[in-house]
Amino acid sequence: MDSLVFMHSADKHEFWSALLEKAYAKLHGSYESLKGGSTSEAMEDFTGGVTEMFDLKKAPKDLLTIMLKAHDRGSLMGCSIDADPNQLEAELANGLIMGHAYSVTAVKMVEIQTPGRSGKLPMVRCRNPWGNESEWKGAFSDESERWKYITDSDKEEIGLTQEDDGEFWMTFGDWQSNFQKLEICNLGPDSLDDDELVKIGKKRWEATSEVGEWIPNVNAGGCRNYLQTFFTNPQYRVTVTDPDEDEDDLCTILVGVLQKDRRKKRKEGLDMLTIGYVIYKLKDPDCGPLDVDFFKYNASVAKSPSFINLREVCGRHMLQPGTYCIIPSTFEPHNKGEYLLRIFTEKANVTQ
Repeated sequence: MDSLVFMHSADKHEFWSALLEKAYAKLHGSYESLKGGSTSEAMEDFTGGVTEMFDLKKAPKDLLTIMLKAHDRGSLMGCSIDADPNQLEAELANGLIMGHAYSVTAVKMVEIQTPGRSGKLPMVRCRNPWGNESEWKGAFSDESERWKYITDSDKEEIGLTQEDDGEFWMTFGDWQSNFQKLEICNLGPDSLDDDELVKIGKKRWEATSEVGEWIPNVNAGGCRNYLQTFFTNPQYRVTVTDPDEDEDDLCTILVGVLQKDRRKKRKEGLDMLTIGYVIYKLKDPDCGPLDVDFFKYNASVAKSPSFINLREVCGRHMLQPGTYCIIPSTFEPHNKGEYLLRIFTEKANVTQ
């Protein structure tokens, strides 16, 4: 056989992508281990970031703010339209392709001036990785007349090009109406050093991480449904004192719990555990480990979107300044596994 079986370049003399894929497959144990992977897992593996997933039909009201902040921090973003099971990557009349991954390369507030309106218009720039003429054909597409309503200075600032290169602009409203899923990979502070951040005008998250494991009959207590063992789970304290720069006086906390090496263990017959986490606010930051009575009489203030058998669960939470206890767990007690807990905040935090 004289051709590459899996990933390959259009240039037959270019091999870097196949070599990268081979190294990635070796990391996970085999090419078979990559089957059924996801964009979010790949982004995390190559950057060390924490990835959030949003259903755009159930998106939070502050999604635009989340995306603007993500862009300011150099986060990787991707979006897609659910595939038609009867068609592979079918192209819609508006030029978008179903079941196809697009990268989000910019989110901007652009000055617009029309006879009946003037002000700021939120816009999103996407890129089709095919890099060809398959682009959005609606408002503010490359040939759209609506660009005449955008000031020349803003067109220059956003680097507007009108070429068949796979990159295109959409209004935020059109983008949210047409796409169905958004993934944001939030990069940790180690991704760029301080000089690089200043050079490109980006901010960064403050981050802490903890490696741990659930050991049956020791600290694998299961979820809150199992009250008599739940308190035995690992407990992590995080203190946030400085609110975000928004006007709500709240602190953004991203929490991610990642199962370690589960893909490698497929050949041992081990599937992904069903995992999640719960967050409790502490009235006394100096109190000892929380016992069964605490959980019997106190409700959580936040939790993972669900307990699910994915490699990682992640959630974004807006919390008041204070001290919190984060408890990662499996759904059922006595499940053995290793995990990585990561906590990202906009301002500095203290984790114990």
